[in-house]
Amino acid sequence: MPEKKHPILLSAGLSLATAARELAAGGVIAHPTESVWGLACDPNNPDAVARLLKLKNRPLEKGLILVTGDVNHFSGLLHNLSGDQRARVDATWPGPVTWLVPHFDQVPAWISGIHHSVALRHTNHPFTAALSRAFGGAIVSTSANPTGCQPARHKFQVLRYFGDELDFVGGGNTGGRTAPSEIRDVTSGRIVRAG
Repeated sequence: MPEKKHPILLSAGLSLATAARELAAGGVIAHPTESVWGLACDPNNPDAVARLLKLKNRPLEKGLILVTGDVNHFSGLLHNLSGDQRARVDATWPGPVTWLVPHFDQVPAWISGIHHSVALRHTNHPFTAALSRAFGGAIVSTSANPTGCQPARHKFQVLRYFGDELDFVGGGNTGGRTAPSEIRDVTSGRIVRAG
C-alpha cells in the first residue's frame, strides 16, 4: 500500500507558489478566506472537482463558488449584465459578497450544478486573491468542512476534518469575519444568504 502524502504546511510567503502548483497539478488544497477556511481546486479539472466533492460529501447538483483576486477572470461571465447589475456587483467587490450570475452554459455542470447561475466572488483576502492570480484564473473555493459539520475557522480544524487527504494546507489566517460571505442574486437583487 503506498504511503499517504502529508499536507504541506508552510508560511504564507513560501506557500503561494506551492499552492498554485498543487492546483495546476489537479490537487485539492485548503486555504483561508474572509471568514472560514476553504477547500480549493481547479474548476476546469473535473477529476479535481470530483475529489473535492467527495471529501466534502457534497452533491454535484448544489454547485460551487468560483473565487478570484482579479475580476478580469470573470469578464466572460459579467459582460451580459446590465449597467445597473454590474454597478451593484462592483459596489461590493472586492469583498465578502458572492453573486449568483447567469452563466449561459459558459461553465461546466460540475461547477454550476443544476443551476442556471454560477456563484462568483472577487475576494479581498490577501492570500486567496494572490493565489488565484498565481494560478492564472478563478478557483473553486468552498468551506473546508464535510457537509453537515461546522466550517473550519482554524488550520487545526481543517486537519482534524481531512487529515492527510489534502495536497496543501496553508496561507496564513482567515480575515476574521464571523459571518459567512453574503450571497446575492444579480437578476432579482435578492439576498439569498445574509452575511
